[in-house]
Amino acid sequence: MPVRPGPTSFGTGKLIVGTRGSELALWQSSFVQSRLSSLFPSLHIELNVIKTLGDKILDSPLSKIGDKGLFTKELEKALLEGSIDVAVHSMKDIPTQIPEGLHIGAITEREDVRDVFIAHPKKSFTKIEDVPPGAKIATGSLRRRSQLLHWRSDLVIIDLRGNLNTRMKKLEKSDWDGMILARAGVKRLGWEDRITQILPFELMLPAVGQGALGIELRIGDERVSNIVRPLHHRETAQAILSERSFLRYLEGGCQIPIGTYGRIENGRFVLDAVIGSLDGTKTVKGHIAGDPDQSESLGTKLAEQLLERGGREILEAIRSVSQNTPTPGV
Repeated sequence: MPVRPGPTSFGTGKLIVGTRGSELALWQSSFVQSRLSSLFPSLHIELNVIKTLGDKILDSPLSKIGDKGLFTKELEKALLEGSIDVAVHSMKDIPTQIPEGLHIGAITEREDVRDVFIAHPKKSFTKIEDVPPGAKIATGSLRRRSQLLHWRSDLVIIDLRGNLNTRMKKLEKSDWDGMILARAGVKRLGWEDRITQILPFELMLPAVGQGALGIELRIGDERVSNIVRPLHHRETAQAILSERSFLRYLEGGCQIPIGTYGRIENGRFVLDAVIGSLDGTKTVKGHIAGDPDQSESLGTKLAEQLLERGGREILEAIRSVSQNTPTPGV
């Protein structure tokens, strides 16, 4: 836990926090608001809800919309214009290339990074390995689709969009056998009782940055930088910087099946990663370890290794398909 700062001028006045309007996004921004209010009682913090492109297009799979800043661009525009002081994002939503003039001022301590299986409430099984042949599993993630199909090619993957409440209702009304979600979001919104299985890393590596929040602000805004700095968690940041350097080197995004998991074990930084084809038939996995202070370069090094071991061919095939797929109108 960060040490409470002493009385300072930067901890007074007003701070406007930009956020998306989904229930999970509001939980995230309210969490940041609460932490900062406890650190700086004299600071007046306001939430400003901003709708992003990803919130407006709900009838198309994320992989077909064709925009890496689906959940961040409008917030970043407000930051650059000065109508908000900080933007709170899920780290997994932030593209590896941040607009000029902005940076991530703090990365919060990571929640559990694993994905979870939520079985249909009327089904008798609780574990994904027990679903019958041809079972229907819902997810909006190509990363999850690829890893699931690599494990069991008989599964039928259903594309899923919407907030957590919407997804729960869709599952209940469907003939699906279950769905896959990030445990962090399920836990934050109090739905842990619906989790029937926490998926092991051997089956499912998480998304880059999954489970952590990023606080974005203007470069050179020392007042705001000083305010958010106590929320920064160094070990989480080392892990996520490594994961993001891996993704950046591959020029990937939410439209490409990439899974990563960085962490510190016994004083060493460890990174596992996977690149998979859309249908799961081809997959390349890798592992690297080294000095935590070199985590970012380790991510790049692992990306180089996986490209040489077949990842390049997988990504070229995916991009070829993406380039020939029309982007839905907005």
